[in-house]
Amino acid sequence: MSLFVRRNVTSWGPAALAALALLTTSCAGQDGEASASRQSPSASATPHGYVEGAREAAEQQSRLLLNDPDTGDTRVLDLITGKAHEVSRTTGASGLTTDGRFGYLHTANGTRVLDGGAWTVDHGDHVHYYRAAIRDAGRIPAGTGARIRSDAAVTAVTGGDGRAALYRRNELEKGEVGNPRTLPGTHASAVVPYAEHLLALTADGGGAVKVVVRDRKGRRVAAPEAECESPRGDAVTRRGVVFGCADGALLISEDDGGFAAEKISYGADVPARERAASFHHRAGSDTLTARAGRGAVWVLDVTERTWTRVRTGPVVAVNTAGEGSPLLVLQDDGALHGYDITTGKRVSRTERLLTDVPEARTDGTAGPAIEVDRSRAYLNDPAGNRVYEIDYNDNLRVARTFGLDMEPTLMAETGR
Repeated sequence: MSLFVRRNVTSWGPAALAALALLTTSCAGQDGEASASRQSPSASATPHGYVEGAREAAEQQSRLLLNDPDTGDTRVLDLITGKAHEVSRTTGASGLTTDGRFGYLHTANGTRVLDGGAWTVDHGDHVHYYRAAIRDAGRIPAGTGARIRSDAAVTAVTGGDGRAALYRRNELEKGEVGNPRTLPGTHASAVVPYAEHLLALTADGGGAVKVVVRDRKGRRVAAPEAECESPRGDAVTRRGVVFGCADGALLISEDDGGFAAEKISYGADVPARERAASFHHRAGSDTLTARAGRGAVWVLDVTERTWTRVRTGPVVAVNTAGEGSPLLVLQDDGALHGYDITTGKRVSRTERLLTDVPEARTDGTAGPAIEVDRSRAYLNDPAGNRVYEIDYNDNLRVARTFGLDMEPTLMAETGR
């Protein structure tokens, strides 16, 4: 794997985002597709969707990022070829998160950025799938407790102290972290890039946590009238950005440059230990899941603005593809269970897949995870040195089992 030397970066300006033009410019009136054999085409010959240094594919190029915090062993499992690529070690990781392309390994000494080399660009009426080299992109100073959120232009890093900084996405794509822009104030939630702006929750002078909308330079441009007590967890959906609150969820949406806030209430008082603290969902889906205490799961339908509580038994990990797909729950019996979200009834169950079931995940990152894409789900089995591929549309059939030479304690899927 190639390591890239960090270089000095220039100040923010229009030229800094020039490399993003291919991702943000409208595709209307263009023809052709990128060819893997083309080398540095001229502007006039650039094929539709071309991304320098990447190969375009006809299908999603999913890859799994895997890490063992004890040994530092790190792998990138290519789900197209089935091959596991060894990359440099990262020891002591407390969590592994992703924005769809980059993996973020959080440690006490900072966050390692790993380019998984697979991503999707959604143009609305069609999408492009890309694959490129796997490589390190450097280290971000913020470590354990950092919350990292991205869009096509910027990556926002919110530290455990609530202070946030912006990194240029095109620098990460070059294999460099670059110089960040620091945002003013402190934040009670992750800063989330959305609709060419930045959304965050901040405490006002009276202690109330309210919504703040900033532009990319950090200037406050809007403040929708809404509060969110004890914010925990967030997710980006097609309907807007969801923040978890003590009384339910707060949905922030954008329309023609204006921002609106809407509360989606639980409908009843929910004890703190049973509130949604970390959301899990398929990228692009409007159906969110979260643990509801030890023995149940919350399902938030953002389109319908409704919460559903599904009693399942002891929950270790949860996710769903949404849109009529089953609710997937890894329970303390080591088996994966499927539930009908509407009725709450269990409709499918695998045999025992995990021989050693660790404690349930509490922060949304450590331990067994269920990653979901448009046709498959992936479940890591650290003690068994393997990852299961599950066909959730075929009665939770185990489609493939990937044996590994390391314990995949942490897992995240890229290419989405």
